[in-house]
Amino acid sequence: MSTHAVRLESAGAAVTVVSAEQAVTDWSARYFGTWWKAAPVDPADVCAGALVTGSVDSDDYDSLALGVTQAPHTSTTYARAQLLLAGDLSAGVIRAVSPEEALAYRSVLGVSRLDVVGRVTEDVATATARLAREMMRGLLLRDGWAVLHASAVVQDGRTILTFGGKGAGKTTTALALASRPGVGLLANDRVFVRPNERGGVDVLPWPSAAAIGLGLLEALGWFETARERLEAGEALHPTQDARVTEALLTGDRTPLWERGKELKVQVWPNQFTEWFGVPLATAGEAAVLVFPRVEAGAGPAAEETSRTVGDGDFMIGKTEDRYPDVFGLVGVDGGGTETARQSVGRLLAGLPHHAVVLGHDVSANVDFLAKVTGLDG
Repeated sequence: MSTHAVRLESAGAAVTVVSAEQAVTDWSARYFGTWWKAAPVDPADVCAGALVTGSVDSDDYDSLALGVTQAPHTSTTYARAQLLLAGDLSAGVIRAVSPEEALAYRSVLGVSRLDVVGRVTEDVATATARLAREMMRGLLLRDGWAVLHASAVVQDGRTILTFGGKGAGKTTTALALASRPGVGLLANDRVFVRPNERGGVDVLPWPSAAAIGLGLLEALGWFETARERLEAGEALHPTQDARVTEALLTGDRTPLWERGKELKVQVWPNQFTEWFGVPLATAGEAAVLVFPRVEAGAGPAAEETSRTVGDGDFMIGKTEDRYPDVFGLVGVDGGGTETARQSVGRLLAGLPHHAVVLGHDVSANVDFLAKVTGLDG
């Protein structure tokens, strides 16, 4: 049986994904793509370095799952699913199983290797990509990077960072700016940051799918493109609610809500470029900070504020409740060392800050943000 391999690289860190199923490596290549320079490599050349393997094998899954359940184990939640864990960080090998997902894991500490085994190809592909990102996160954090909750766009290396909690307008601001020629999307929710020798802050992407409300998709002029692609047989990210897919296919722009949460379009990273013509940037240096607030009926305007980057804008291990480091892949605090966060915070505090209120007119927002952030030169 042939084997396939994809190497992910960013800022000198590299992780290789290997599988006998090409669909598994294709998933990682598509997910990380431009952002982490994902490229196929010869499996014969994979002899060292960080490695994640993905296997679709029901018998192997059953054997691993039985071994975990028969051994002393603990239970936790990982990626919103129950995870049973056998072994600990001092034992050298951690085995785990997620019964509801039919996924089993084997993490070999000290050699940066993690094996994912399951029954369904798509589930294995999803988990393999997730763990490859966690392994890359560990490599970058141990090299002095930290993780910042922010969206980011880049023009000629100059990076505009946008801050705020859910609903503040991070994604709206980033996608509005990224719709301008010559501007690349670096990240839509999180970024890696590290001080550089020039006294600035380098910024790297944290690859992820993006959630875009139906209203924003329409305002950006992307609704019909998405509809045509779906009608042609293409698909958005599988985490998308079926009701959103139906709304796109029927042309219904009305925002969908469930229990106070908006159901959004889930866009693969590569679809920004292939569907909507938005290039993806791979790195930049922080230049401007934006703190947006979206208000229906408002026109874009500057606001007075003392808001600056604080501890709450950084991710730390205690706040990473979705992907805790149960496999020992990160090895440091999940958001980077406190020293790295403090150094970045001090440097970002010296950059231009802009608090803005934005309305629902994307064109007006783009023109205003371009002037405020200096994209107009």
